[in-house]
Amino acid sequence: MQEVDESLRARKKRARLEALVDATHRLAAAHGLEHVTVEAISAEAGCSVRTFFNYFESKDDAVLGMTQWSFDSEAGEIFASGGPTGDLLADMQALVGVVLDHPPLGKERMARAFDLAKGHPDLLVRAYSLIQQHHEETAELVRRRLGADCDEATTHLVGGLLMSLAHSTFVRWDSSGQHGEVQEYLPSVVSDLAGILSTPVRPLTPRS
Repeated sequence: MQEVDESLRARKKRARLEALVDATHRLAAAHGLEHVTVEAISAEAGCSVRTFFNYFESKDDAVLGMTQWSFDSEAGEIFASGGPTGDLLADMQALVGVVLDHPPLGKERMARAFDLAKGHPDLLVRAYSLIQQHHEETAELVRRRLGADCDEATTHLVGGLLMSLAHSTFVRWDSSGQHGEVQEYLPSVVSDLAGILSTPVRPLTPRS
């Protein structure tokens, strides 16, 4: 019975979260984000302002809907355990691909949030900040993958690449006019990264 109650609470919480994000997107599309208030969002979603702040710190966070963003637990475990292929870059692609294919709040909400963020540079800064809040989760996956001897600089580098692959894929998808699915653009981003990494580094010429 307790498990049923917890499942019901989880579904209600998710439904409220989605309602707040959808209300924010509707109001922003109709009136412009700068004219949208937390009070208006709460009224549109049929809840109190206090309830709104149980889910989000600000209307910007409600636009982005990123409080639930994290790597899929099964895909993360496979990556941390050395899979699915054993090749680090290919496995990074697989992990990011799962996130892009199954965003926590759905592809439609993700696309709407991305559209709104494009017109508001401060939202992009906030999105980066929210992603950074998951740094420790990402770092732990990387540490497990690379082993206990992996230093923090390398952990940070690989973790940053994971996030950058996701972001760059969004940018490429948007540049295409948002044709097709976001994750369809991931292989070309990974291919470009592999090409850049394989390019010989020219030694720096000392300045005279």
